Amino acid sequence: MQTVICRKATETDVDELYELIEGYAQKGIMLPRSRQALSRLIDTFVVAELDEQIVGCGSLFKLGSDLVEIRSLGITEGHKGMGIGSKLISKLLEEAKRQGLPKVMALTYEVAFFIKNGFHVVEKEIFPEKVWTDCVHCPKQERCDEIAVLKILN
Repeated sequence: MQTVICRKATETDVDELYELIEGYAQKGIMLPRSRQALSRLIDTFVVAELDEQIVGCGSLFKLGSDLVEIRSLGITEGHKGMGIGSKLISKLLEEAKRQGLPKVMALTYEVAFFIKNGFHVVEKEIFPEKVWTDCVHCPKQERCDEIAVLKILN
């Protein structure tokens, strides 16, 4: 079996990132990102690569001086359950530590996955920074059904 490599995304990854995120967005479980937005935010993304193909992605978005959000975390169909998501989380947590950001949050439907990776469930109201950046643009804003999770880094 080939090894999954997690690395910082580059401009050449934009089309594959767009396709992966768009698949989730069409199901209503991830906010869509345009190719232009992905290109502008490419330095916030990491990708998981298997046989030179992107099989997963995730990004870190700074919400405050001590808080960062994991977002756009997804794995391609056929590659779920292989530990790729956990590898991406590990890479993103490494990056948050490197940037000196002690609190990492996410809004998710995959609570068990995040708990397995050291997060705990919290009230989403404790993140006003999130509400004013992304939630104001979300079609589910008034009836959000995602669960907030948080990890404090040591």
